[in-house]
Amino acid sequence: MQENKPTYRINDWLPTTKKEVVARGWDQLDVILFSGDAYVDHPSFGPAVIGRLLESHGLKVAIVPQPNWQDDLRDFKKLGKPRLFFAVTAGCMDSMVNHYTANIRLRSNDAYTPGGKAGFRPDYATIKYSNILKDLFPDIPIVIGGVEASLRRLTHYDYWSDKLKPGILDDSKADLLVYGMGEKPLSMLINLLEKGIPFNSIQNIPQTAYITNKEINSETEDWKDFYLHSHNDCLKDKVKYAENFKVIEEESNRYQSEKRIIQKAIQNNIVINPPFEPLSEKEIDTVYNLPFTRLPHPKYAKKESIPAYEMIRHSITLHRGCFGACSFCTISAHQGKFISSRSEKSILKEVDQVTKMHDFRGYISDLGGPSANMYRMQGEDLDMCKKCKRASCLHPNVCKNLNTNPKPLTQIYKKVHHNKDVKKAFVGSGVRYDLFMHKLNSPEYAEYADELIKNHVSGRLKVAPEHTSTDVLGIMRKPDFSMFHEFKKLFDRVNKKHQLNQQLIPYFISSHPGCSNIHMAELALETKIMNLQLEQVQDFTPTPMTLATVMYYSGINPYTMKKVSVARGKDAKLSQRKFFFWYKKEFRNEIISELRNSNREDLIDKLFGKSDSRKYMKSKKRR
Repeated sequence: MQENKPTYRINDWLPTTKKEVVARGWDQLDVILFSGDAYVDHPSFGPAVIGRLLESHGLKVAIVPQPNWQDDLRDFKKLGKPRLFFAVTAGCMDSMVNHYTANIRLRSNDAYTPGGKAGFRPDYATIKYSNILKDLFPDIPIVIGGVEASLRRLTHYDYWSDKLKPGILDDSKADLLVYGMGEKPLSMLINLLEKGIPFNSIQNIPQTAYITNKEINSETEDWKDFYLHSHNDCLKDKVKYAENFKVIEEESNRYQSEKRIIQKAIQNNIVINPPFEPLSEKEIDTVYNLPFTRLPHPKYAKKESIPAYEMIRHSITLHRGCFGACSFCTISAHQGKFISSRSEKSILKEVDQVTKMHDFRGYISDLGGPSANMYRMQGEDLDMCKKCKRASCLHPNVCKNLNTNPKPLTQIYKKVHHNKDVKKAFVGSGVRYDLFMHKLNSPEYAEYADELIKNHVSGRLKVAPEHTSTDVLGIMRKPDFSMFHEFKKLFDRVNKKHQLNQQLIPYFISSHPGCSNIHMAELALETKIMNLQLEQVQDFTPTPMTLATVMYYSGINPYTMKKVSVARGKDAKLSQRKFFFWYKKEFRNEIISELRNSNREDLIDKLFGKSDSRKYMKSKKRR
């Protein structure tokens, strides 16, 4: 391990100021990237990846992190006009999720800002930044991307304003939207621009979207056009909004889509070109081989640390994508259903880089990905995958064509574990236990589980059963809770075998569509039986472009067109959340009253005992 702090030059980062641009001898920049996050030059931070990618094409690129939108707008003016375009992203999170809790209370912290301080980015940051740039420089094209732009590309329910909003291109005035992971579409855009093709004539790049008031020419395209219900139709009819979602999700999850999706926004048409195929191993290795310093920009040297960076500074991403398609999750909607895995050589090379960091003390915080254990998993017959439009490869059952063999991942775990400079390499990402529990009789699956639990748990392993109710789990696209029981037995068995004292930390969600207060009471009872006092819990937050959000707004499951019960509003959501903490005195009488009104005295007795139930009745009579 390296003890001395490495010496870097300011030019080892992309420039953020005019002074840094001049120091490089540049007269004009090619692309200026505005980001809602602080600038951390690390492959886990999307703005840094995009900046380095553009740089790899020989472009002069600068990043303006967290520009001030409330003063004279000097941050937006200081670097002048770029030769090609402005790029805009809200950062690694949707700005509204970043700012507000599930009960729409303003958060007091922001993990992507020094010191975790809030208030350094606006609400709807992509729209705000883009509008400012378009007003200041109306002749310069704007490209928007990142999670916020990607998941708001068509009519979407915005929880924070409690209404449907049109595709973000309508409000942002941007010229092009890159959705999903942007390496391929941006590379193609650069190649076309460098050939001298005018920006406003480029409309055939996969995985991009644009807005137009002109007639759409279908004759020169390789794609078939599919027209969604218009934004105005969705405003009038929630059923049409739900119908739209099914088409959008199915086409977004295809390996090779031939549909170009078109929707009329307020006045103009938004055109969504089909996605690229997933990155190949060589392509994703190239991304992770870009010259990241893995450090925050020196401008933050005298400021407090950036919490998100502290969390991932010594982590390794093994793959992208997720084929779980949980109803409430945006990962597959943004990163895609198909897994892009790095080569073992690329991963082990990054491990060596991390061990040489001046602050490395022997512990890798995470060997993972969106779902920790999907590395190298794909269909046995890819031709079948290319025809498939199923959103989840795991629900309602594990696809028979899916190769879930964990051996390649086990080998990486073992090689990192035996690296002489690594004391421990943890798996901090969430583990999908349904990927190995269904085949534990196979030695390779049992070996993976043993290696994971024995050598890669930090004392607490995170898993996400999310609920205990079979009905709710079905709507969530999650496995039955009986599988969690089986996994807990396995976890306890391996711990006993290796004389370890480790905990299983389950995640649960309240007020998800389809979940009632009785479901939550049953969850409380289940956790009581298992002697779990829950820590990792959350109230469902409707976020754009998820199945659960569509159900929350419309009250309809788009795949069955049947009604779904929904806990709407602060009071209804808090009413469900209290069941997580049934053991706290302040919630006891309220829970008892509610269960009694629902004629579920049986649950009262099981949760609190008959004596508490009688005490409650006596106190009620006295009142």
